[in-house]
Amino acid sequence: MSNHDKARAAALHAATERQYEVFPLSINKTPIIKSPHDKGHDCPGMSVCGAPGHGVGDATSDPDTINWLFDQAPKAVGYGIRCGARLVGLDLDRKPDVDGVATLNLLADRHRFTVPRTTTVCTPSGGFHLWLAVPDGTIVPNSVGRVGPGIDVRSSRGYLVGPGSIGRKGTYTLHPKTGYIKPQPIPEQLLALMLPPPPSPRPQRYTTPAPGAGGRALNGLVGVVLSAAQGTRNDRLYWAAAKAWEHVRDGHLAAGDVEAELISAAVQVGLGEAEARRTVASAGRGVAA
Repeated sequence: MSNHDKARAAALHAATERQYEVFPLSINKTPIIKSPHDKGHDCPGMSVCGAPGHGVGDATSDPDTINWLFDQAPKAVGYGIRCGARLVGLDLDRKPDVDGVATLNLLADRHRFTVPRTTTVCTPSGGFHLWLAVPDGTIVPNSVGRVGPGIDVRSSRGYLVGPGSIGRKGTYTLHPKTGYIKPQPIPEQLLALMLPPPPSPRPQRYTTPAPGAGGRALNGLVGVVLSAAQGTRNDRLYWAAAKAWEHVRDGHLAAGDVEAELISAAVQVGLGEAEARRTVASAGRGVAA
């Protein structure tokens, strides 16, 4: 079996047996299908324009589409796994001047958390990829070195090189002592290190442009949360919180009011307070400054 066929088979296994979304990679671990668009395009993926060449935007779990993508990329010898809400990856580099594993162990000792036993992929350069899960509604940004030296975070619009892929230095393999394990939750202390600080309100801009205008906006957003059906509550809370934080940025609402009212509404419809707080804070981080 050729390296191309091995990569295709591994990608299909990841999609059909483990329900991950995948796409083909070159030996350089980069998307291999050339973009169909001019530089600077904003097309997010194949589902919009119908053509491949969007990197992680082409990721899919459909076997027929995966086979078709690999047919378009006869030199592909690896595959990427889309990260995001379900899967977040910790890329631990190990080089002469930096050791991501040592950094992670130091952080675990300093912040009093245990590194979970989870799927671990051994990289050809001697590092590791740890597969982890985050709470529903939490958006973790991609980062390089923010958590600590030698630690990169792969999350929304990012990807991990899947086991069975071939790079210039060798093959990516599952750690022999763990094999595949469902990605385990990120410890809260480690998650806090991955997230940027919550948005800072601007008191000097806080005004009341019209009597009750901010209050009416917040009341409407609270109503969105209170009317959420089971299964949509966290999504509605996130949407409402993102809108409310925009009003905070504009100086029309106070951050404390937004947090108190939306968290209270979320608890009333059955969400846990801790989960609601994470979702409201996460929505705030996603609002552009």
